[in-house]
Amino acid sequence: MDEVLATEQRRYGGGVGYRTEEVLATGHYRTEEVLATGQRRCLLQDRGGVCYRTEEVFATGQRRCLLQDRGGGCYRTEEVLATGQRRCWLQDSGGVCYRTEEVLATGQRRCLLQDRGGVGYRTAEVTDIQAKGAVLSWVAPSRAEGEGVSPSLEPLSYDVSISYSGKDGKYTSMYSGEQLSVTLEDLRPATDYHVRVLAVCSGQCLRGSPSEAVAFTTRSCEPDPPCPPRKASGSKSSTLVLQWKAPCDNGSKIQNYTLQWDEGKGTGGYEQCYYGPQKQYRVTKLSPASRYSFRLAAKNDMGISEFSETVDLYTSCSVPSPPLPPELVKAGVTWLCLTWQRPSTSPKEDDIFYSLEMDEDEGYGFQPSYDGDELSCTVKNLHRSTKYKFRVAAYNTEGKSNPSQVAEFTTCPDRPGGPCRPVIRGRVLPNSFRLAWEPPKDNGGAEVTKYVVEISEGLSGVSWELAYSGPAMEHVCEGLKPGHSYQTRVYCMSEGGQSPLSETLQVQTPAVPPGQCQPPRVVGKPKAREVQLRWGPPCVGGGSPVSVYSVEVCGAGPQGSTGQEEVREVYQGSEVDCTVGSLLPGRTYSFRLRAANKAGYGPLSEHCEVTMGPGAPEPCKAPHITCKSPTVAVVSWEAPACNGGVISEYRVEWGAAQGTMQVCFSGASLTHEVKGLLPATNYFCRVQAVNVAGVGLFSEAVLCQTPPSVPAAVSSVHALKEAELRGYHTSTDQEEEEEEGEEEEDGPRTPPLYSPSTCLAVGWEPPCDHGAEISSYLIDLGERQSISVGPVTKYIIQHLQPDTSYRIRIQALNNLGSGPFSHTFKLKTKPLPPQPPRLECTAFSHQTLRLKWGDGPAKATPSDALQYQLQTEDKRGRFVSLYRGPCHTHKVQRLNECTSYMFRIQAFNEAGQGPFSTVYTFTTPRSPPAPIKAPRVERVEDMSSVCEVSWEPLLPMKGDPIIYTVQSMMGNSEYKQVYKGSATSYQMPGLQPNSEYRFRVCAIRQCQDAPELSGPYSPTVTLSPQRSELSAGSVSSVGPRAGADPARPLTDEQWAALIIMLCAVISILIAFIIQYFVIK
Repeated sequence: MDEVLATEQRRYGGGVGYRTEEVLATGHYRTEEVLATGQRRCLLQDRGGVCYRTEEVFATGQRRCLLQDRGGGCYRTEEVLATGQRRCWLQDSGGVCYRTEEVLATGQRRCLLQDRGGVGYRTAEVTDIQAKGAVLSWVAPSRAEGEGVSPSLEPLSYDVSISYSGKDGKYTSMYSGEQLSVTLEDLRPATDYHVRVLAVCSGQCLRGSPSEAVAFTTRSCEPDPPCPPRKASGSKSSTLVLQWKAPCDNGSKIQNYTLQWDEGKGTGGYEQCYYGPQKQYRVTKLSPASRYSFRLAAKNDMGISEFSETVDLYTSCSVPSPPLPPELVKAGVTWLCLTWQRPSTSPKEDDIFYSLEMDEDEGYGFQPSYDGDELSCTVKNLHRSTKYKFRVAAYNTEGKSNPSQVAEFTTCPDRPGGPCRPVIRGRVLPNSFRLAWEPPKDNGGAEVTKYVVEISEGLSGVSWELAYSGPAMEHVCEGLKPGHSYQTRVYCMSEGGQSPLSETLQVQTPAVPPGQCQPPRVVGKPKAREVQLRWGPPCVGGGSPVSVYSVEVCGAGPQGSTGQEEVREVYQGSEVDCTVGSLLPGRTYSFRLRAANKAGYGPLSEHCEVTMGPGAPEPCKAPHITCKSPTVAVVSWEAPACNGGVISEYRVEWGAAQGTMQVCFSGASLTHEVKGLLPATNYFCRVQAVNVAGVGLFSEAVLCQTPPSVPAAVSSVHALKEAELRGYHTSTDQEEEEEEGEEEEDGPRTPPLYSPSTCLAVGWEPPCDHGAEISSYLIDLGERQSISVGPVTKYIIQHLQPDTSYRIRIQALNNLGSGPFSHTFKLKTKPLPPQPPRLECTAFSHQTLRLKWGDGPAKATPSDALQYQLQTEDKRGRFVSLYRGPCHTHKVQRLNECTSYMFRIQAFNEAGQGPFSTVYTFTTPRSPPAPIKAPRVERVEDMSSVCEVSWEPLLPMKGDPIIYTVQSMMGNSEYKQVYKGSATSYQMPGLQPNSEYRFRVCAIRQCQDAPELSGPYSPTVTLSPQRSELSAGSVSSVGPRAGADPARPLTDEQWAALIIMLCAVISILIAFIIQYFVIK
């Protein structure tokens, strides 16, 4: 044991065990020193003080730590004694505290704690360790006397916590109380536990530190009781297959299971039927539909477990007996809910399934409708008001019973459909009408019992009243108002319910004519030819608003005369005033009024007499027109009645249309001469008289036509466009034009019928013929002879010189003579179109043909004046366009091998399209075989001088067989053919040792009517020579050998790879230089 002085120095070996170092007051450093005595000292100086920490390991095994802080020191020493104890003591200011732990041979773990002024033992000891429990005891800690604490304080309580996941795992509280021992229960067998104790003083709210954890392991025991065995698949009426799961083995592996049964006696006695390690057992030779009781136990090295709960299992029964017929639970319109009972002879433990069958009386018999273990079913998607037959059968694993007796059930009827829209029978009277309707098309499966008629006044349909309810299908609606609108609707009722409402019928009762009106009255002073009248509505409307008023007039003679004239209607309308015109001045007229509605006109009112004042003259009679020449006409007329005023002048209007006539004469004369007219033109003329009372009405307009003359000059002469030229047809070649027009839209454009190099197409607008039909036109070409054509508006002038200008003018002719020439129009013919070039095939393969024509570059710009069109013949014998442009070559792709194709070519420019060339025929050659992949070369086992070359076969090409040629080369010599045939492998004998061989394979197509076609050779495969250090069947290498002679020349593939690598490296360097020196 060490000695500690009051000066906090530790002396050993005749000196002081530490050294003091002096530093500046503002410094901060740490010094560590190992003394010759074995001490390890650490010096740490902080602001305002020095802290020492010294560690020392003694020869006795003690380990001591000295910690000195400001004004004091603290020692902590640990020591492992020879007895196995581990002791730790701590000296603080004022005292020494010892703590010793010891693990006894009995498995106890004891802790000795000596505190200030006294010694106390706190020992946690585990005893009586069993498989599922253990006893834990401990000693209460001692109380210190130097602190002035009375030993009569409240007693301490203890908390015991346990962990089964290691010393540092999660602890769970197992006990809390004042006892110094506790029995730990419900532990797991063969499990490692750690337990610790904690002292608590509840009065002072103090909790001590937990003790060191004590470890112990529970013992193993017999297994837990297993679960009852269960019935597995494969069980039958005389066999039960039982299965079970292994229970917890409690630290010892389960070796066997014991299965006991009561042999079906039910007396409570059990006999063993199986003992072994399996988890399944088949019990045979059992009785059907019988109950058997089983229980199970497991056994390991520690013993046998308790038996499981008893389970009762049943064997399958025999075929069930027929069940009772199904019963109806509830019926719907499209469904029936049925139920049935379980067969009384079947035990409750037997799994019974049911099959419900239904017969719809459609000739198919009973059909399955349900299959399952339920005792009820709802059959859906049925027809309304229909009778169905049902029967049910029961079945289990042993078989199916006979069906039950047939039961018949009927679905409910559905509500009927709405009746048809009601109609009117007979005539609608002002106070009644007869209504009829048809029964609904769908009665819902039940007879209609009654119909209900509802009526509503007005068109709003807000309020409806019951008009009729009964089985009849017509009804007379009475007590109605004249001139009112009504709406009616019908619905019906049956056993299925009420139908929807029918469509609404609107009925309008007729109205009666209105009553007598009051006589009309004059508004203002009557004028010479008109008078304004006004009136009021009749007192009686007749049940309908007045729609029309009618005013009648009866004209009398002059004032004082008694003559009578005919009555006529002068107004009919809905207004209550009108202006009556077309009356004679100075006459007396009698007016009467009547009103009308939907029912008709009412009676006439009393007379109202009105005398008219003087007026303007009467209208003149139609004038008479005489044409002196095509441009001059004479108009004459008669004087009309003056109506009491002398006529002062006449006004004549003349025009080409009635709405555009203008005054051409005003005076007292009865004739007038009109000049400056157009030949063969219609003109209208009318005359008007004027007196002091006003201006009279115009006479009727008279139509006059001037005599015909020679045609007018032709205008709008123009050249026809190419599209118009295509549509032009002459009588001689019209049929040829129609045949050419039948070509397809996607085909080449049809060339013009006439060449624009030698023809000019001219069109013009027809001039006015001046009343005589144009019979022909005369085309003047200047120096050439004039051309006379028929009454057409376009013409093609042929047989002209190419690239020549012509001056053209046209003159129209009729039977009266020739008209003036048109203005001169200048046209020019185009140059001659180009001839087709010669077509050649410059390159060909089995899928492509390269065609060339003409002299020029292969590629040209689209602006070239001369262009070409290449066509080929399709399968239907028509030529379709392949190329159209300025180039001189074209490659035709996607062709078939050994096939002839027909081509033709055409050149065109601004002058037009030239003719097509003759048809050229070119044939594609046969296709050679495809290249073969690199063959495989291997030495034949046990034969060092023989190797086998094999390759993948190719399919025949259009019926032509494929054969193969194998070539071999030894060293640097030339290739020699070693094999030719249809096989896909070849064994080459006579190989020389220490020699290198190269092989390649080529496919050959054997054509039936042509020489053989050879395909490209496969990649070369090298067979390396046998090495002396390898065994006899060395593996052949594909490609160049790893140990080849460095002086051997490189192959083409190696040269290509080398060139590609060099190009890649140079490209990377150039990119790097540009990036670094140029961009940055």
